[in-house]
Amino acid sequence: MDFTLSEEQLMIQQAARDFAQNELLPGVIERDDAQMFPAEQVKKMGELGFMGMMVDPKYGGSGLDTISYALVMEELSKVDASASVIVSVNNSLVCWGLEAFGTEEQKEKYLTRLSTGQSIGAFCLSEPEAGSDATSQKTTAVDRGDHYILNGTKNWITNGNSADIYLVIAQTDVSKGHKGINALIVEKGMPGFVIGPKENKLGIRGSDTHSLIFNDVKVPRENRIGDDGFGFKFAMKTLSGGRIGIASQALGIAAGAYELALKYSKERKAFGTEISNHQAIAFKLADMHVQIEAARHLVYKAAWDKDNGHDYDLSSAMAKLYASQVAMDTTVEAVQIHGGNGFVKDYHVERMMRDAKITQIYEGTSEIQKIVISRSILKK
Repeated sequence: MDFTLSEEQLMIQQAARDFAQNELLPGVIERDDAQMFPAEQVKKMGELGFMGMMVDPKYGGSGLDTISYALVMEELSKVDASASVIVSVNNSLVCWGLEAFGTEEQKEKYLTRLSTGQSIGAFCLSEPEAGSDATSQKTTAVDRGDHYILNGTKNWITNGNSADIYLVIAQTDVSKGHKGINALIVEKGMPGFVIGPKENKLGIRGSDTHSLIFNDVKVPRENRIGDDGFGFKFAMKTLSGGRIGIASQALGIAAGAYELALKYSKERKAFGTEISNHQAIAFKLADMHVQIEAARHLVYKAAWDKDNGHDYDLSSAMAKLYASQVAMDTTVEAVQIHGGNGFVKDYHVERMMRDAKITQIYEGTSEIQKIVISRSILKK
């Protein structure tokens, strides 16, 4: 087995690291405090090719592999998880789904804008009564022949107000259950489409999360992705790839907190020596390092599976489950190593601890990942 990154992958990793340090780090605390969407930084990420990393160049994308995407997500997340989740949703949930299952006309009209960052995408699955239970869609799309009439509410939508293009999962035929669900492309500004209030969140406060309301929105039939009834399969397959993005985000949050804790432990003195010389701290750092390295291998394995055409449902669920737990454990320990300073915003680790929690919730809670994993291993 070869664990060596290619020269191209190393260059992409370094480019993301430089961008995170030079463009994301300045102002990250202020953006978190003010819940400010990083519009200028997102535009620059589009120029760097980070918004459509795996998209074919003929649609304006970078044409890179999933491992390169995971590397970028990790580096961005070390500094600003709010910015990285914008990248994750646009790449994994919107661009990938459109390229894999959209028509040529849909790709030409929407994918070319999304992959360059000219437009931002949002993935709309969760509802007030359909979070983890994605089959219980209350949003409806009534078939009127050449168009659908869309009604309902979506909750907790990342990029909710900043997006231009929304992939909306809706029920067309209740009698068919999950086989009666469709995925529709909705554009901002369509009559009857209303963006609800912004959520006041614990973490990733720089990303904008909103409820979306659809009141008799007329969606052209040509905006349906795939055949009639394909929406649930579309959502589940798209989420499997999205879990690689969120696992990479969790890995980056953990690695960023660890790096800050390691640096701080070598500078802070107590009882006449640097605190890193005290076994209580040294052992914390050792545990953090091992857990992060294990999470990294799970994340890269899931990305490798996807790149090589293997089934990645299990590996992506494993990566997200473990990496999100490592993100929580590591950030808590990073705050502890910083002591009182860890409770202060200026040292970043308290924000990372807040950001880490959402990685155990969105794109499938940890409990959902365990369902996916257990079903997979019990089939064998």
